Amino acid sequence: MSILARMADPTGGDRRSQRERMLAGDPYDATDAEIQKESRRAIALTERYNRTSAGDLEERARILRELFGSVAEGVEIRAPFHCDLGYQIHIGARTFVNFNLVALDVARITIGDDVQIGPNVQLVTATHPVDPEPRRAKIEGCKPIAIGNNVWLGAGVIVCPGVSIGENTVIGAGAVVVRDQPANVVAVGNPARIVRRL
Repeated sequence: MSILARMADPTGGDRRSQRERMLAGDPYDATDAEIQKESRRAIALTERYNRTSAGDLEERARILRELFGSVAEGVEIRAPFHCDLGYQIHIGARTFVNFNLVALDVARITIGDDVQIGPNVQLVTATHPVDPEPRRAKIEGCKPIAIGNNVWLGAGVIVCPGVSIGENTVIGAGAVVVRDQPANVVAVGNPARIVRRL
């Protein structure tokens, strides 16, 4: 298909909705009205969450149940918190999230039980084409992120699209995680590399 044809129909004639394409992990038009409506819903809910008193645990829990795909008991997320859609996020029991988590959840983000997430962490499932034409046409992609039980993500960690992190693993502050990390290791740096087995 020529560049001009791809720009006229960047999805190559696929008849699924852009939301269906996004949920399948295929390239999709990020300006699609249905996706934008869902994004506005998530923004409104996160704004409400971020304005809610830290002492109003019942209201905060209610907002998270409305926003997320699933959230277990004992989860604490300190405001501010930001996400794209919300319903693609699934969080296990007793997980603690410090200030300023950014979760770009156009693909599924699964966070296990007893996870510790430091301040200013970014969980990024969204990708963009390297070629300029489809990028200009607002075509995006996405790959899921999975974080195992009892993982600790230090302050400022960035987890890139498609990454899985095994249980008990520690990712050091400021690390950029571009590939899967196994269970029971400490990984640091950019890109994150294993420096110790637990």
